[in-house]
Amino acid sequence: MAEDKNPTLSQAANLAELVSYQEGSVVSREVIKRSAGTVTVFAFDAGQGLSEHTAPFDAMVYILDGEAEITIDKKSLKVKAGEAITMPANVPHALHAAVQFKMALIMIKN
Repeated sequence: MAEDKNPTLSQAANLAELVSYQEGSVVSREVIKRSAGTVTVFAFDAGQGLSEHTAPFDAMVYILDGEAEITIDKKSLKVKAGEAITMPANVPHALHAAVQFKMALIMIKN
């Protein structure tokens, strides 16, 4: 029987293993969805990204694997595995994968 990769409340999970790299794609998987916020894991293939946008809520990105180029308010930063960065509400930001990377996005709505 195949193992279920959806974590439950009392089960440890390796977030990086919840998504796989796919050539030329961005893969995402929602882990938690509540009215107060969400947790989503992403796998970005090299060359992929999210264009500049804003969100009405504060968010934090935690890099699970690889390295991301994250631009916040026109300031570009490299964020590596094991590092996190916050993105304030209503501030333009973008993500780019010069190399493959995986991340957890924690969005706080309240």
